[in-house]
Amino acid sequence: QVQLVESGGGLVQAGGSLRLSCVASGNIFSINAMGWYRQAPGKQRELVATITTGGSTNYADSVKGRFTISRDNAKNTVYLQMSSLKPEDTAVFYCNALVRNWGTRNYWGQGTQVTVSS
Repeated sequence: QVQLVESGGGLVQAGGSLRLSCVASGNIFSINAMGWYRQAPGKQRELVATITTGGSTNYADSVKGRFTISRDNAKNTVYLQMSSLKPEDTAVFYCNALVRNWGTRNYWGQGTQVTVSS
């Protein structure tokens, strides 16, 4: 069993910053890609950013230059530093990890709410 636990969400004014964290625990041999996704009310879940074990990153166009993803492999933790937040960033943010134990499988966190007020 693998658990992903996110933290760091909250309410912030437009232009502000937040830092999300996600810790993976449980039966983990290694973690390949980790990432952040978000889902706004009435919309589909969308990719925000991903990062490989080696540190290669990928971002949605809507967050490039404002968000930074990073990870600490020793702590099985991924971070999302969000700056210059906009009201349209309001969503539930989900952590994702491709975990290898006795097989390889995608796991999701429970989500953390980010609300940006105008």
